[in-house]
Amino acid sequence: MIEDIKEEADERMTKSLGSLESAFAKIRTGRAHPSLLDGISVDYYGNPTPLNQVANVSVEDGRTLLISPWEKPLIPAIEKAILKSDLGLNPATGGETIRLPMPPLTEENRKDLAKVAKSEAENARVAIRNIRRDANHDLKEFLKEKEITQDEFHQGEEMVQKLTDEKIKAVESLLDLKEADLLDF
Repeated sequence: MIEDIKEEADERMTKSLGSLESAFAKIRTGRAHPSLLDGISVDYYGNPTPLNQVANVSVEDGRTLLISPWEKPLIPAIEKAILKSDLGLNPATGGETIRLPMPPLTEENRKDLAKVAKSEAENARVAIRNIRRDANHDLKEFLKEKEITQDEFHQGEEMVQKLTDEKIKAVESLLDLKEADLLDF
C-alpha cells in the first residue's frame, strides 16, 4: 500500500519534471534548437497540425533553423503560424525552404527570460508539493481506516518527503542550467 502511494507520487512528480523540461525548451536562448517550434501549429487543409508533422525542422547553423515543408503550398501557412506565435521570430523564405534566424538576445531580454524560467520552476515546485500533499492525505486515510500502523504511516511520510526533496533538487538543477544558458553571452 505505502509502496503504491510512493510509486504513484514518483510517477506524477516525474511527469511534472518532464513538463518543466518542455517549458524550458520553449524559452529561447538565442541558439537555434528545433524544439523551439514544438508549440506551433500550422493550418493544414483546415486542421491545426504541429509544425514537425508537416515539415522537417533542422539546425542550419548555431543561430538559424531551416524548415523544409513536405508540400510547397504549405510555406505561406507555416510563415503565418510562426509570425502569429509569441516567439518574436521573422521567417525568411528562400525557394522551397524557410530560414528562421535567431536574433541575438539583449541583456534585458535575457533577464526577462530568466524570470520566466524561474516562474516555470516555481510552478513545478508547487506541483510537486501538491503531489506530496495528496500522497500524505492517502497515508492518513489508510491510518484512519486502520489499514496501516502509526509507524508505517511515519515511514511512508518520510519516504514521500525524501522523494519530494529529490524532485525539488532536480527542479533546482534544471533551473540553474537554464539560467546559465540564458545569461551566458
